[in-house]
Amino acid sequence: VNKLLGQGIEIQQAPQPFTHEGKVYGPGAFVVSMAQPKMGVIRWLLGRTFYPVNSFTVDGQGNPIRPYDMAADVMAEFMGVRVDPVDHTVAANLIELAAPIEPVGEVARGSHGYVIDGRLNHAFQAVNLLFDKGITVRRVDQPSAEMLQAGDFVVTGGSEADITDIARQTGVDFTALDRDATATSHELERLRIGMYQRYYGGNMDEGWTRWLLEHYGFPYSTLMDADIKSNELEEDYDVIILPADQVNSMVGEQEGEGSGGPYASGPESYPTEYRSGFGPEGVAALKTFVQNGGTLLTFAEAGSLPIEKFGLPLRNATESRPPSEFWCPGSTLRTKFDNANPLAYGMPDEGLATFLARNQAYEIVPTAHNDRIEVIASFPERDLLQSGWLIGEDVIAKKAAMVSVQYGQGRVVLIGFRAQHRAQTHGTFKLVFNTLVSGPETR
Repeated sequence: VNKLLGQGIEIQQAPQPFTHEGKVYGPGAFVVSMAQPKMGVIRWLLGRTFYPVNSFTVDGQGNPIRPYDMAADVMAEFMGVRVDPVDHTVAANLIELAAPIEPVGEVARGSHGYVIDGRLNHAFQAVNLLFDKGITVRRVDQPSAEMLQAGDFVVTGGSEADITDIARQTGVDFTALDRDATATSHELERLRIGMYQRYYGGNMDEGWTRWLLEHYGFPYSTLMDADIKSNELEEDYDVIILPADQVNSMVGEQEGEGSGGPYASGPESYPTEYRSGFGPEGVAALKTFVQNGGTLLTFAEAGSLPIEKFGLPLRNATESRPPSEFWCPGSTLRTKFDNANPLAYGMPDEGLATFLARNQAYEIVPTAHNDRIEVIASFPERDLLQSGWLIGEDVIAKKAAMVSVQYGQGRVVLIGFRAQHRAQTHGTFKLVFNTLVSGPETR
């Protein structure tokens, strides 16, 4: 709502419940009328859209022409916000918003402390602020009659002043906890996070991920090539992130030279210390890191590195597909989430994922150890496209969109799409955040 207001869009809010076109809306619902100068912007940011397919978007051979950017920019879908299009003027008592909304979290202490709703992105910011103050946080693993949901956070300590300050900063409510939740929760540990950053022009996805981590209060370290090559990564890190990137851009060295990688024109034109690529030595170090208990988190095409180099029993269903067979250049796709799994705590049963060119969908290769693979998110059988442009939905239908693979004592978590794309896709941030907090297996 604040982002719409910032563009000069008029928004009204209902202080009381109302019914419109057969649906009941609670107090606080927002109404955005199309009868205003910015109706075109409203239409594209809030309404389901489809990229035009015509002589301007398809060449003479029937091949799709890549859009300059995204095939859809439906902000509401990116953010996981429900928007209902209506055909008639809303007849309700509405108040026009005169200023941006500044949420201030409410605090109500119970006999056993507080509860934070784990479905909120800013719940993780609150948890990180609690960690900063040395306050213990637990996470609920089993729903209970006390209205606790799997993924909720429980806080039993901390001064009232500290809790109130964090609620004010984040807008997150701290509600009363009146029963002991120790038996159905685990204590969180702050994980040590490292993220790979390469030379050769940098990586835009890494930059956006860096911004996201900082905005939500996750401490992290930047890992350059020399850091990745260390043989003792597990001594300093619990999670290492590989942002969306091609394998030859990350590995570099001989793989990049003459192959279209970073140094297609020859690495000798770059100073030695700035020749990006951690090479076979870095691959081996990452493999050892995971085998010794670490978590490797990959976004989109970066998933090819552990698949190819670690020999994971996965196949990217979109790999080497010509555009005439599979094409999805920045669209929102319907996705199912296993929210009983800690990596999807707080997610709905069904939602949307933003899928771009070079993103991945995973098919599990049959082996004797498929029990080591958990499917966290998957695409439905049909009708995948919500907004944008999709050719060949059968290529990814029923395929996994996010998986966790046990590898030695650790795991590789592959998110086939950019769950944090440009820090815009609020609806899937939790898939990233859940990987960056300790799960029940660490008890």
